[in-house]
Amino acid sequence: MRVLVTGAAGSIGTVVCSGLVDRGHTVAALDLVPEREGTPFDWYTADCADPDAVDAVISAVHRVGPLDAVVHLAGNPEEASLTEELESHVVTTAALLDAMVRHGVPRMVYAGSNHAVGFTPAGEPLRVDVRPRPDTFYGVAKVAAEALLSLYVDRHGLDAVAARIGSFLPQPETRRALSTWLSHDDAVRMVEACLRAPDPGFAVLYGVSANTRGWWDLEPGRALGYHPEDDAERFAHLVEPAPGDEAEAAHVGGPHTTDAYLRPALDRPSAV
Repeated sequence: MRVLVTGAAGSIGTVVCSGLVDRGHTVAALDLVPEREGTPFDWYTADCADPDAVDAVISAVHRVGPLDAVVHLAGNPEEASLTEELESHVVTTAALLDAMVRHGVPRMVYAGSNHAVGFTPAGEPLRVDVRPRPDTFYGVAKVAAEALLSLYVDRHGLDAVAARIGSFLPQPETRRALSTWLSHDDAVRMVEACLRAPDPGFAVLYGVSANTRGWWDLEPGRALGYHPEDDAERFAHLVEPAPGDEAEAAHVGGPHTTDAYLRPALDRPSAV
């Protein structure tokens, strides 16, 4: 498949681009930063929030050969104001979806987040059909992006899969991550499954590995062909207990549900 990966220079993007190439896919990369020396695939430098720039990139990729899908990983992974989060995660998604419709690109795989349901109590099986319970403005933006995907599936007939990613790390570093970990190899397996799943329409899955301590419903992913193979338990002996473990384990979003993330929705200039 020919795939455009946004956020290609990020932590997930770097792993996914390399993994997809290794599995025989043709990758084109899009990021705000220039390509690294020795990059073995086409690289485009542009802002995904700029619709004209996005359209130009997809048009250029299409001139080389038909584009089968966009894997949208770009976006600020940190908490910011509501305006910033909406631009980073919703406006970018809209710009890509509009360009996909114009150029006949049929599928998007979207890097959603567990923070879309972060205020859901942890410890019970977490289904994909629970109501949205974002824990931050970042989570709110991820919920809104999922809604936008659903609209474009219904209105334009696209296929769109939102992967609510847990803790993407080389190895789990906290007690919570023993439940929420997504390994590098499983991330590639997940994205490829989302690319290859026949006629998914609008679908959501949880982007986590097959963790012994996990409480995420993995069946929606398996229905799409994602069969995680890694388990955080092999690192459990390396993870020391920490004072915040109990508070972090209370909700799906862990520390993002704590007062450390309290802030006004809109940044305002300080009074003089």
